[in-house]
Amino acid sequence: MAKVKVKQLPTRQRLRKGLLFGSFLLFPITLYYMSPYIIVMGASEGIINGSLIIFGLMFLASLFLGRLWCGWVCPAGAMQEFGMSINNRRVRGKRIDWIKWAIWIPWLSIIVVMVVRAGGYHSIEPFYQLESGITLLQPGWYMIYYVVLLLFAIIAIAVGRRASCHTICWMAPFMILGRRIRNIARWPSLRLKADADQCIDCKQCTRDCPMSLDVNQMVRSGDMENDECVLCATCADTCPKNVISIPFSAGK
Repeated sequence: MAKVKVKQLPTRQRLRKGLLFGSFLLFPITLYYMSPYIIVMGASEGIINGSLIIFGLMFLASLFLGRLWCGWVCPAGAMQEFGMSINNRRVRGKRIDWIKWAIWIPWLSIIVVMVVRAGGYHSIEPFYQLESGITLLQPGWYMIYYVVLLLFAIIAIAVGRRASCHTICWMAPFMILGRRIRNIARWPSLRLKADADQCIDCKQCTRDCPMSLDVNQMVRSGDMENDECVLCATCADTCPKNVISIPFSAGK
């Protein structure tokens, strides 16, 4: 009886998925630190809370690491990749990418208005409205936790691969803006790089991209930058000719 060979994930992808899984398990603890509503509450009182600190750190990190957080650590991203076993359809085009901006711009405007009305930020309380420091130790957060899980899961399962990352994620715009600043300045950062001359046009990179990007076209055009790229390195690890790499270097 012939043995069936099971294709193993590349080592880097096993590490990435392991980090995503661990982050997902920690989500009941960390949800508070990713809450957009708590930032608004803190702004109304002139208080910098844990969520605002984390969002600020994400923006600063994106100046050098792009959207690495989304591809390697985000618990909502992890849940969506689990959902790909239910619906692995690619999200086509850029028609839905604007939705997160339609959410983010009014939200940020509200924060600015609240801060101005409060006379600016005047104190820092990392555990503002969360004395225990752990999200689900406070019963009121259970409802928020399950609503967030269901919202991200339903969109991903109904629409396709990581659809919530394209549509409702309130963190992505911070990192996209950070990446755009980096691309203007062109200082060294983590980025995709490709040798188009070695490409055999198999399009495996495009088929496997969890963000539904046309990576093959990116390689052919010589422009490996895309706002929706989460630097997961799936394209680099799936390419049979090692055309794509992910160095820390200057340039675009």
